[in-house]
This record gives sequence, structure tokens and C-alpha cells, in this order.
Amino acid sequence: MKVAALAGGVGGAKLVDGLAQALSADDLTVVVNTGDDFTHYGLQICPDLDTVCYALAGLANPETGWGRAGESWNVLENLAQLGGPDWFRLGDRDLATHLERTRRLAAGDRLSRITADFCAAWGIGCKVLPMSDDPVPTIVCTEEGELSFQEYFVARKCEPRITGFRFEGAAKARPAAGLLEALAQAEAIVLCPSNPWVSIDPILNVPGVWDALLGRVVIAVSPIIAGQAVKGPAAKMYRELGIQPTAYAVAKHYRGLMSGFVLDTLDTDLTSDMAWPYRVTDTIMNDRGDRLRLAEVVLEFAAGLRGSGDH
Repeated sequence: MKVAALAGGVGGAKLVDGLAQALSADDLTVVVNTGDDFTHYGLQICPDLDTVCYALAGLANPETGWGRAGESWNVLENLAQLGGPDWFRLGDRDLATHLERTRRLAAGDRLSRITADFCAAWGIGCKVLPMSDDPVPTIVCTEEGELSFQEYFVARKCEPRITGFRFEGAAKARPAAGLLEALAQAEAIVLCPSNPWVSIDPILNVPGVWDALLGRVVIAVSPIIAGQAVKGPAAKMYRELGIQPTAYAVAKHYRGLMSGFVLDTLDTDLTSDMAWPYRVTDTIMNDRGDRLRLAEVVLEFAAGLRGSGDH
């Protein structure tokens, strides 16, 4: 079965790794959020792209889920000693990725082409696409004013109270080359357990993506378990927007698009309210075996919906 997965962040990267274990490389395309991208020390940083690629390549830091395993911090420590900003953690191994990406972008290469070459160098078999080669920065609207995503997320540690989001330049952005074709060819689309507001919504706001998913088998996996986000500020964002953070709220977020929903066993009590086909399973991914197990549940669920025509 050909699958396209929309992903961002650590939770998305974990499920993508599970899907890569369960599917042949030719059958999986991963579309990654680039709304988190920003320039730091003159370098183009793509946090979600790198998190997904490092996970697929087996290079990710197993403790944090982001960054490189076996990382060192010599450059950052020396920069801080000289008075440079050290609020965003750039490890020495990770720095090589940003240096080469920035060099190639300056030479006129597209982000999608650079990503494909990096994946080849790291031994990643499936196709990984940024949502767009055009910049679409996520702007976080807060009670203190608008903040760039990384300023809100890392520098301010998600402390300012949010009032909404906007995706700058989204209306004029073009999907990355091959993205709409991959969605058209996919027999199932998976919305990974990523933050709906700032990981999945930026992708859905790229012109053509939402329309490409309508009427398709679209399975969403909840990143909220028992009212809490497994990782990151998703639950806090829901509360500050006046929405109770639950798996049911995540399902409602994707209404009109989603044909099936996967939620954790701790949220079984919410199933009585579900107006969509659903599957209850253990969605925590502590290791690669858990990632594969969840991926297999998602794929089996998708295959069943395809067979029944219930989408």
C-alpha cells in the first residue's frame, strides 16, 4: 500500500520511522512541516526536517528525540564564551547539516533537492519532502504580540499565552516538487501524532494540499493522551485557545478531512462521542518496536477503511 505521511516534531518522526519499517521504501513518502524553519548564525535551520531525517537514518538522539546521537557542543560552548546567543542548541554534528544546507541554498539549490541528497547520504530509502521550497514561517500570536515560532518555542519556552497562529506567505507558497503527485498516488494518508496547530496545519495550508486529501483515506493519530501532550506544548495551546485538550478535540480539529482516528487506550472513554471510525491502541512509542507496532495498527486500519469504502 502506498502511503503519504504528514509529520513534524518528535512524535511524527517516531511514527514515520515505524512506517518506514513496515513499508517498502518505494511505498512511503513523508511530507514534513517547514513552518519551524529559521535563520540562526546566518544558517538555515530546518528543525522538523532534520528530526524526521535523523530518526529515519537511525542518527537521532534517543534521549531527546531531536538532534544527533553522540553529539558534542564545542562550537556552541565557544560561541557562548565569546558572547554569542546560545539559546538554540546547535551541536557539532548537527552543525554540518546546517552549514551544507545553507551553502547549497545560497548556490540556488531547492530545499527539496538538498533534502533528497541528504537522505541518500544518510541511507534513507523512502522519499522525504519539505512541504514547500518556499518559506512559510509559522508566526505565533500571543498576548505579548507576535513571535516567530522558535522565539516562542525555544527562547521563550512556550511561556507567552497564545491567541492564534498564522502561516506567513502560505497563500503564495507552492507545494514542493512531487508533493501533490505523491498525495495523488497514495492509497492512504497518515496525519502523524504531531502538534495539529503548528506541525500539521502549516502543511495543510500550503495551496493544493487540503484539496488533495479530500475524499481520501486519511488516518489521524492523536498526539494527546489523557489530556496531555506526549511531548511539546499542544495541550497548553488547546487550553489557551479555550478548548479542552483531549483526543476528541484533536479529532474535531481534522473534521471534514479525516476518515479514521487512532487514539490511546487511556482515552477509551472518549469513544462514545466519536463520529468517525476509530481504533483504540497503545500509542506510546518508547522504542522502535513500539513504532512498528503502532504503524502496523494504522496501516491495518487504513486498509480496512479502503476495503469498506467508509471514507
